[in-house]
Amino acid sequence: MQLLSQKTVIYATHQLEFLYAADLVLVMKDGVIVQSGKYEDLIADPTGELVRQMAAHKKSLNQRISQDGWNQKGSYLASLFRIHCRGSNHSLFQSGRSLFDENPEPHDYSRIVFHNTGTMEWLCVRINFLFNLVFFLALIILVSLPRSAIDPSLAGLAATYGLNLNILQAWVIWNLCNVENKMISVERILQFTNIPSEAPLVIENCRPNSKWPVDGRIELFSLCVQYSPALPMVLKSITCTFPGGKKIGIVGRTGSGKSTLIQALFRVIEPSGGQILIDELDISKIGLQDLRSRLGIIPQDPTLFQETVRNNLDPLEEHSDQDIWEVLNKCRLADVVKQDQSLLEASVSEDGENWSVGQRQLVCLARVLLKKRRILVLDEATASIDTATDNIIQATIREETSRCTVITVARRIPTVIDNDLVMVLDEGKLIEYDSPVQLCKDNSSSFSKLVAEFSRRSSTRNQHRDYLDKRRD
Repeated sequence: MQLLSQKTVIYATHQLEFLYAADLVLVMKDGVIVQSGKYEDLIADPTGELVRQMAAHKKSLNQRISQDGWNQKGSYLASLFRIHCRGSNHSLFQSGRSLFDENPEPHDYSRIVFHNTGTMEWLCVRINFLFNLVFFLALIILVSLPRSAIDPSLAGLAATYGLNLNILQAWVIWNLCNVENKMISVERILQFTNIPSEAPLVIENCRPNSKWPVDGRIELFSLCVQYSPALPMVLKSITCTFPGGKKIGIVGRTGSGKSTLIQALFRVIEPSGGQILIDELDISKIGLQDLRSRLGIIPQDPTLFQETVRNNLDPLEEHSDQDIWEVLNKCRLADVVKQDQSLLEASVSEDGENWSVGQRQLVCLARVLLKKRRILVLDEATASIDTATDNIIQATIREETSRCTVITVARRIPTVIDNDLVMVLDEGKLIEYDSPVQLCKDNSSSFSKLVAEFSRRSSTRNQHRDYLDKRRD
């Protein structure tokens, strides 16, 4: 509205409260534009898609808020596997977070073999040009010299050997560069075999029982986390308890440490200090497989595999068709799956590209519900989906996880406003931890300020809508 006011701005969003400021609104559904026009004209149509979305948005705003005022390793590892690397596979799968911190983007080593080959060819061209230039000058000198200065037969022999030397030096340079290129692959393999590994997947003498966790109680004691000893602390002495069977929301501005806390819970990052106990068991004492297989998570970026619907929901084939259809119905996905005659055997494209982002997120929810974990984590799982799908996910979670401990990292205030407890983080510190009701009662609390900020944005939109309604009247 200010710095970009003189530019054409295309804004794709689920934040409907900003639409009133747009000159033109395009509403999309199922891959096509179903409505287009000015905001005030679109909301005047009671049967339009935008009004339906606005109703869902309004529903989420009308909760207690009004009263209280992976991933990667998969694709990452795939790019590393492009070299002959059988000896380093185990090290890659067992690698710790340090590999991904030091290499934030996957290296395409084929581009590096390509770069070296191009350099080598350019070198050969330049050396050949230089040699031919010198050889040409030598020929001119040999031709210009009188017969008494050099025997013509020796001059001819020198010219013949000169031509052969040119071919020989090009062959030597080419092979030297080829050997160097091949040795880069060996160097990479040796590098990957020495990657620091994560903790063991299973520790035989310290395995939890098959029903762990039972209560889902999580205790944090002076938890400190940093990504490497050379970097500053991300979480700074966090101490609190997540009661079993409760819904806990984690909020805070960007960089406050929300996602880092979740990574520490799954031991993607090992704590620098302190402890995390689940049902009084120190999670640092057990294997990673025993820990991670007992927790459920719906990530911000939903992951689907190039398999069937069944294999995406139940990759280990542990559940019956009836169980799968039950969770599909709960997640409002049964009708979508039934559109394909193959039903549960319908194919899913790579990364789930034949599904929308919201549908992929619902598949991840169905996958978690099918496993029936006592602890469920939502790491900003609804940040990239529309309000209506967010409402479906939140309603399903409330209905199906009533006895589970649910930890929700959220950007949207309505997502956590009805939770039992809310944790507010700021610069890695725990600054507030209480029920939303109590936090909203204190107008000076950080959470109440976040609620007020969200309410102001929403009220601005509503006031603008009321103004347009009055103008139409």
